[in-house]
Amino acid sequence: MRRSRAFIPTSKEVPNDATLPSHIFLSRAGFISQVGAGLYNYMPLAKKVIKKIEHIINEEMQNAGAQEVELSFVTPADLWAESARIEKFGKELLRFRDRKENLFVLGPTHEEMMVNLVRNRVNSYKNLPLNLYQIKTKFRDEARPRFGLMRGREFIMKDGYSFHSSYKDLDREFDAMEAAYKKILTRLGLDFRVVEADSGAIGGSGSKELMVLADSGEDTIAVCSKCEYGANIEAAKRSKRGTIPEAPEAEFNKFLTPDTKTIDDLAQFFKVDPYYTVKCVAKRVIYEDVSEIVLFFVRGCDNLQEAKAINATEALDIVDVTEEELAEIGLVPGFIGPLDQDKAKHVIDSDLKNAANMICGANEKEYHFVGVDLGVISEVAYFADIAEVNEGDICPHCDGTLSFTKGIEVGHIFKLGTVYSEPLKAEFLDENGKAQPFIMGTYGMGVSRLVAAVIEQHHDENGCKWTKATAPYMVNIMVSNVKDEAQVALGEELYAKLQDANVEVMLDDRKERFGFKMKDAELIGFPYTVIIGKELAGGNVEIYERMSTQKTEVPADAVYEKLMEMM
Repeated sequence: MRRSRAFIPTSKEVPNDATLPSHIFLSRAGFISQVGAGLYNYMPLAKKVIKKIEHIINEEMQNAGAQEVELSFVTPADLWAESARIEKFGKELLRFRDRKENLFVLGPTHEEMMVNLVRNRVNSYKNLPLNLYQIKTKFRDEARPRFGLMRGREFIMKDGYSFHSSYKDLDREFDAMEAAYKKILTRLGLDFRVVEADSGAIGGSGSKELMVLADSGEDTIAVCSKCEYGANIEAAKRSKRGTIPEAPEAEFNKFLTPDTKTIDDLAQFFKVDPYYTVKCVAKRVIYEDVSEIVLFFVRGCDNLQEAKAINATEALDIVDVTEEELAEIGLVPGFIGPLDQDKAKHVIDSDLKNAANMICGANEKEYHFVGVDLGVISEVAYFADIAEVNEGDICPHCDGTLSFTKGIEVGHIFKLGTVYSEPLKAEFLDENGKAQPFIMGTYGMGVSRLVAAVIEQHHDENGCKWTKATAPYMVNIMVSNVKDEAQVALGEELYAKLQDANVEVMLDDRKERFGFKMKDAELIGFPYTVIIGKELAGGNVEIYERMSTQKTEVPADAVYEKLMEMM
């Protein structure tokens, strides 16, 4: 492509709401243009990147035995009613009626549609397993679309669904899809981790996320210093602590503890490690039709993990409660303990089961209990893993320590089981001729989000740094002075050679200043820019490698061979 004919509207202007590098540089470099909140047009450069990502996904899916389909973007709402998700999904599900008043939704995900495609068409275990996928535009009516392609309302996604006659076969396919997804991200040139995760609103189990590591990532990931363990902070686990502080010695008793509402105050008052204190986090737990106050208890050195708390109570959401609401049931913040379970429902972190020598609220203003043995309530209390892991905790799989990093979720795979096949009555006949619901897995990957993720991981203050697998053009030939016949002639010769070799190449033949062209080249992020300038008088040109930002001077008559070697 000749730059003089290319539609690449670069700009110095930063979008008003842009904070992430990908949003800034993809907008400034002429890849995307915003048309509304969370809605973007993809211009030629972006389309080339998207197609490259899709090509790699398609290749790896074909290699793994998956088959591509394309489902309708518009979905009958009746299908979502059958799965009971139409209300659970909330306002993010965009609903509308056609001229006949039939209710439809714009698909944010396609579990119901894919099940509907398969049910009554696959009737026997002999036709299983089956893995179908699509790459398609989705729509999710985000309340706060932001960060450019990272959290838009309209996005491109690869979503796949597998159907099985046994959980053993689901496990096999799940592992195969995880391996395929790893190959995709490796081929794209991304540094990533596969982490354990929460399944969220879609349901199921065995959930894993593929995270591209980036400082700007929205998700916090706990990773092990020794093994490959990684988990989203919402799902991260830990082993029992290796080093436990010295326990305080005290008989069970009630102490007057004025003005000791915080864990720090309590630990200082009794001169103990917060490990031996009990923290209460009071929340209002929201279910479909009702809500209730629930008291969550963790060690004083820990924090409540809200996603775990939601899972432990099988709730839709949790929100804060006020002091007035707690006063109505006879509780005072700062002095709430787990021994009296009559005032509200309790959920106690598993690490506190049978914990001894503890200090906790006495459910009376200005008083705490000391010398508490929580073993006395072990038979009647409800224990669950609700604590957030801390940096320095021990890995659940080895003796390594956990540390936190940031990541961008670009893929999510999990085992659905019969979450959708049962309510949608999607069944097959097993070996005994008995009807059984399909056992399913689901495998998603954000295509448009991957475009942004590449730049979040690879950029500098001057612009994009595309990996070789994702670059819209591999080589940019920059003729510094288009009035110099020798420079133009070499540029045209190299351009033709690279095209003949099927290298995607851009010839910057614009009548612009060198500095302007160079800034554009860095902003767009071509992996290699050949600078044909004044050095040509001495028989040399420069190759600028964007990823390393290094310039290499090479003889003009060897530049083609050098480029082919570098690529």
